[in-house]
Amino acid sequence: MSILVTGGAGFIGANFVLDWLAQSDELVINLDKLTYAGNLENLSSLDGDKRHVFVHGDIGDSALVERLLVEYQPRAILNFAAESHVDRSIHGPEDFIETNIVGTFRLLEAVRAYWKALEPAAQQAFRFLHVSTDEVYGSLAKDEAAFSETHQYEPNSPYSASKAASDHLVRAYHHTYGLPVLTTNCSNNYGPHHFPEKLIPLMIVNALAGKGLPVYGDGQQIRDWLYVKDHCSAIRRVLAAGRVGEVYNVGGWNEKPNLEIVHTVCALLDELRPRTDAQPYQQQIAYVTDRPGHDRRYAIDARKLELELGWKPAETFETGIRKTVQWYLDNQGWVSNIQSGSYRDWVEKNYAGRTA
Repeated sequence: MSILVTGGAGFIGANFVLDWLAQSDELVINLDKLTYAGNLENLSSLDGDKRHVFVHGDIGDSALVERLLVEYQPRAILNFAAESHVDRSIHGPEDFIETNIVGTFRLLEAVRAYWKALEPAAQQAFRFLHVSTDEVYGSLAKDEAAFSETHQYEPNSPYSASKAASDHLVRAYHHTYGLPVLTTNCSNNYGPHHFPEKLIPLMIVNALAGKGLPVYGDGQQIRDWLYVKDHCSAIRRVLAAGRVGEVYNVGGWNEKPNLEIVHTVCALLDELRPRTDAQPYQQQIAYVTDRPGHDRRYAIDARKLELELGWKPAETFETGIRKTVQWYLDNQGWVSNIQSGSYRDWVEKNYAGRTA
């Protein structure tokens, strides 16, 4: 028995692979293109582990995907592979269209052919689980009800639009061809191995380097924060018991404005790694021009997942963020290795010229 994980060297995918193999001996085939956010160092603890087979490749490479399916006969495919950063999608949307839409289409086509050729019992047991985002639902006003699985899609960025398209393709392949699919739409993840272009790791890394902590606009954009290991447990549960063709929203029940997140990170760093001048890290906060089309609020209603499958997050935001900050403090070598010249160029491109 085996599973195929796409995008398994990225932030959420790598955490899922590590979490899966901590609890199971089932073989994991890990297909990752190793773009800027894919990092084999995330999986270094699996070096020499025969339960983990890494394949460097693209979900859009139909011949490669078809070969892997024939060779390893996976009982399930978990699709984490995606371009996922809103700011990058604003500067360069084409990569998002290519990976999130065209790549998902080609992956679905290969999987459909593989699934149709399976024996009836294997067909019945097979699952294709597509990992998506709450951003496909658009933006909420402060007093609006949280996103449910039936909320209208209203994507507002090239990233979220490309993910919405991929969600629709997955749904269509179930309703048209009968492919046994599951879709999860998650809120903002945080935790170990998070690439430091995203809010929480960027604040930690910049604070420790004595740099400014850039906060978009007034910092009152609200997100629901989900500890990545809780997300992994939710995906395992959906894979095991989710109803075919259904969508499950995964959230942490932690709605917080971005500025509060930054203040929390600063306070933890004041406690765990004080500045040498004994001044608070909050002094480094710098308000910068907001990004175009910045959604004001996301919120996930995860009651369907709890009521149907009995899943709830294990971490509060307070416990999860402490673990996250401590992980970055304990893994400065990982941070240094990932901060390549291309990463520094990106940070400069995105934040340069944003006036305070």
